[in-house]
Amino acid sequence: MSNADSGETESFSNYLLEYPQYSRPECWQGKKVPEVLLSGDHKKVEEWRLEQSLAKTKELRPDLYEKWAEENQEYFIKKAKREARKRKKEQHG
Repeated sequence: MSNADSGETESFSNYLLEYPQYSRPECWQGKKVPEVLLSGDHKKVEEWRLEQSLAKTKELRPDLYEKWAEENQEYFIKKAKREARKRKKEQHG
């Protein structure tokens, strides 16, 4: 591989299947690129990619998903905390 990081994002990296790929134009054959990918917010893009990889892996390869989940329990704890803060903020908003 020509890019040192490319091996980290390919299919089956860290037990997860690859997230969906999009390119230009922003709308192709009735499918639109998700807004988060157009936002320029790199942190949100990375979160979206991970969520897509998790969902795809859980659906198609639950065995790999379980391996990833076992090794990354901290991810789910942090996600639950973020979601709780978001709900609290929306309630007091």
